[in-house]
Amino acid sequence: MNTKNNKRRRESIDKIEKAFIELLQSRELKEITVSDICKKTELNRSTFYANFLDIYDLADKLREKLENDFAQQFSDSPKAEHKNGAEKMFTHIYENQLFYKTYFKLQYDESHQIMIYDMQRAQSDFDNKYIKYHIEFFRNGINAIIKMWLNSGCKESPQEMAEIIKQEYKGR
Repeated sequence: MNTKNNKRRRESIDKIEKAFIELLQSRELKEITVSDICKKTELNRSTFYANFLDIYDLADKLREKLENDFAQQFSDSPKAEHKNGAEKMFTHIYENQLFYKTYFKLQYDESHQIMIYDMQRAQSDFDNKYIKYHIEFFRNGINAIIKMWLNSGCKESPQEMAEIIKQEYKGR
């Protein structure tokens, strides 16, 4: 029986995702084929297509899973702890570098981005005037910094990266 939580099906999906992540480390998304994944996993094409429409569906589902995992890291943090959110975020990124490299490779449409954002602070700092521009500026800036840090092999510590972000807000 091919039910959603079937152990065998779950194992197949895990194999497919793992192979896909491995292939993404040396290739661009558009260069990866279903055949590549099936060869790597030794699964049939029918198994792939029983779970995903195509490579882009796999990418979308994996990206969504990664976003949910990221959001879960901060969902149970009290508001007071968000002051240390940048350090917590950079520590999580440092400890899960492959996860984040994969996530950024899956941004083929650039509409999804990692962001921890204190909306209340931004509203008070910017008095809601032009807030949407600030949010977009911050979102793109933090993602560019994360990508740069990952691409350099995370040479700076998570604490140093949090300090870099803190310095960007100095004086507010």
